[in-house]
Amino acid sequence: MRTGPVIAAALLLLLPLSAARAAEPPPLSLPARLADTGGGTQLITAEAPDPGATAGTVTWWERRGDRRWVKAGSAPARFGAGGLVAGERRRQGTSTTPAGLYDLRFGFGIEAPPPGTAYPYRRVTRDAWWCQDNASASYNRWVRPLPADCRAEEAEHLITYGKQYAYGVVIGFNYERPVRGRGAGIFLHVNGDGPTAGCVSVPKDAMARILTWLRAGARPHIAIGTASGSTAITRY
Repeated sequence: MRTGPVIAAALLLLLPLSAARAAEPPPLSLPARLADTGGGTQLITAEAPDPGATAGTVTWWERRGDRRWVKAGSAPARFGAGGLVAGERRRQGTSTTPAGLYDLRFGFGIEAPPPGTAYPYRRVTRDAWWCQDNASASYNRWVRPLPADCRAEEAEHLITYGKQYAYGVVIGFNYERPVRGRGAGIFLHVNGDGPTAGCVSVPKDAMARILTWLRAGARPHIAIGTASGSTAITRY
């Protein structure tokens, strides 16, 4: 039986297929598949598998000069106890994490900033609060001290969250022109004991690495969303 010519012919038939596979471009990175990345050179993606999920992955990316996005780090993430919802449809008090693309306003923390932090950072003191009172002129703002028109029961006394707010970054959700009732105090912060009240959280060491990585001149943003569906992260 002349097997040699048969094998050779079979190999020749496989060559075009192998060449085609070799010619296939590598899969696009997640930032390259987003509708928008905010125009900066730093991006954080926070992706959950579906809208009801309370866990997923946070990844931070650098855009290189050739416009390639390169992963700088990643960590397991937690989301709101109510899952994720499109930011424009979110309602305050629902413990949902708002999906969308947002800028990052400033870092903050009860602890001193991690060594090497250059991003704007506010130290939490006993008179630092985040106002969530819809009737206050300071709605969705860091205040120090608590203003007379912001009720303490409608505000977060930041220093009381020693674990979660050891380190954090303010996410610019509903920040520029706040819509009353949409939600206030959405942060990227250190993990607590379970899902969040609407924020995104990561382990403490990851939060420290993110703070030392962020650069104001890079105009960092965060894209929050799901793997698919109406809140797919690629829509933002």
